[in-house]
Amino acid sequence: MFSSLRIRNYRLFATGAVVSNTGTWMARITQDWLVLSLTGSSAAVGITTAMQFLPMLLFGLYGGVIADRFAKRNLLFCTQGAMSVSGLFLAALTLSGHVQVWHVYVAAFFTGLVTVVDNPTRQSFVSEMVGPDQVRNAVSLNSANFQSARLIGPAVASVLTAAVGPGWAFLANGLSFLAPLTGLLLMRTDELHATPRKPRGKGQLREGLNYVSKHPELIWPIVLVGFVGTFGFNFPIWLSAFADDVFHGGVGMYGLFNTLMALGSLAGALLAARRGTSRLRLLAGAALAFSVLQIVAAFAPELWMFVALIVPIGILGLTVNVTANSSVQMATDPEMRGRVMSLFMMVFTGGTPLGGPLFGWLADAYGVRISMAVGGLVCALAAVGVGLMLARAANLRLKVDLRRGRQHVRFVPRERERERERELATVA
Repeated sequence: MFSSLRIRNYRLFATGAVVSNTGTWMARITQDWLVLSLTGSSAAVGITTAMQFLPMLLFGLYGGVIADRFAKRNLLFCTQGAMSVSGLFLAALTLSGHVQVWHVYVAAFFTGLVTVVDNPTRQSFVSEMVGPDQVRNAVSLNSANFQSARLIGPAVASVLTAAVGPGWAFLANGLSFLAPLTGLLLMRTDELHATPRKPRGKGQLREGLNYVSKHPELIWPIVLVGFVGTFGFNFPIWLSAFADDVFHGGVGMYGLFNTLMALGSLAGALLAARRGTSRLRLLAGAALAFSVLQIVAAFAPELWMFVALIVPIGILGLTVNVTANSSVQMATDPEMRGRVMSLFMMVFTGGTPLGGPLFGWLADAYGVRISMAVGGLVCALAAVGVGLMLARAANLRLKVDLRRGRQHVRFVPRERERERERELATVA
């Protein structure tokens, strides 16, 4: 489960990441609650989320070109430092009492711009630290790292916000980036599995898109995570609205919801780290189960029932993310990985500027229960459609057998069925 941690460079990376991720989660929870407190609007929370992810939608593919062209360790120095500056900027405004909603929008948009380069660089830098044999394990541990921080961040942010105000959470976020910067400095560059850098030239963006278009094992996982990211991962809007409008709790209840979601996500990441393979049928099945549970949670009548569903939703959501991420990385040539992962991240997070305002508006207009149920329904339809397309690409077909003692629904190879039909015809 933890085999990648035997590699020194990855240990440094993971240690710095858990500190900065904790600060990031503190800032994210505080940011959502601050906007809701200033405006009283779920749509405003959705706009904040959209501002943070809009740059990924607009410029995400160019981030992958940059990641393939320059040394990834040097790029991460720049991006992590810029995120620190963004956190300190918002902390100064909040602590001085001058913060306004548009300040949060600006900070979110700037962070999104930096993320355009940071995300594909971090994703593809993993293979340089651990080598091809440990990529799947390291990707899963990265997710576990992120979700571990999610357990701590919301709880600390809730306490700080309730006790002394949100500014201190933003300050902690800005200072937390000193940890990954230190880790990058201490790495042994001669132990990195450096990939060839792509020289400057025309058509590199088009080259990456053409590469993906020729590989169904890349296209359909990316399509599915696009639907899940746009329509299913709007939890800042839904959880804050459930805490405030449905169950009439405060920032503490919102922090509890996020902590439970993180527990589920952490469990999902650790389970993914134990798996030796990333099967695409697991991806489609987990996405369908995630969607169905989301619909059930949307209409949960009691708080205890809603709370009980958050953890498995977190497990399944993280299973979708890690399975898609690792399968795409393993199926991609090293010199194309930055551009392919930038497309992956653009599709996964770039849909948030569309989904965030849409589902925030639905929550304000028709209630958060309808908003969350609609998101789950769209994801369920996408999971079924992508599952069928993956089966078709693998030359499989859906077989239904209602006889007792048989597996009623399963995918079988088309060629095997044709051979069986020919044998039956010969016997007849």
